[in-house]
Order: sequence, then structure tokens, then C-alpha cells
Amino acid sequence: MGLSAEDRDALRRLEETLWRVETRYDRALMERTFAAEFAEIGRSGRRYMRDEMFFDPDPTAEIGATLPLPEYAVTLIAEDVALATYTSEVRHEGAVLRARRSSLWAWRDARWQLCFHQGTPC
Repeated sequence: MGLSAEDRDALRRLEETLWRVETRYDRALMERTFAAEFAEIGRSGRRYMRDEMFFDPDPTAEIGATLPLPEYAVTLIAEDVALATYTSEVRHEGAVLRARRSSLWAWRDARWQLCFHQGTPC
């Protein structure tokens, strides 16, 4: 059994909400997106927990990410668990920072929730 086209599109949109200013600072959306047990190993190697993923709205914020996400792919790895992978490209102070990214998404309560994320510099 694989992912439906509908689920593939939904997961791509959800992943991209993390890279768009207009959605990344939407606390209600982020609270629905991040699972209770969410953890991240960031590009820097630092570990982040769910409560560190919520930011106050900032009208001057810029993320500078390339969208659509380069090399995006998603695969069903268990009945209700999907693995999304891609390369992030973020413009920061005249440089482009790249990382290989992976996200584990679980289908719970009639929606996809992000359980784990990792970024590895490249």
C-alpha cells in the first residue's frame, strides 16, 4: 500500500508551511502540526523539542527558503507513517545554506502530524 496523491500533496504542503513566514508564525497551525512527542536534530546538530518550535509573530521575519522544496520525496514506511526527504536551501546574509532534511509524519486524529525532523548540512 502506498500514499494516495491526496496524502502526497497534503504532506508537501505541510512540510512547506514550516518554510513560509505566513504559516510558520501561525501558532494554532503549528500546534496542530507538531506531535506531542516531536523532536528535531537541527542542521547545527542541536536537539530541539516541541515547545521550542513556536514563535511569536514577527512582521519583519524572513525565512528565505527555496520553494518548492528541492528534491522533495515522500514514502509510506508503515501503515500510518510517512518519511519526507528533501534538500533545504535558505538564503542568509548573502550565502545559501543547504541541508539534507528528513521528516517523519504520522496520521493521527484524522490529520498528519510531524513527529521527528532532522537536518544534515551538505
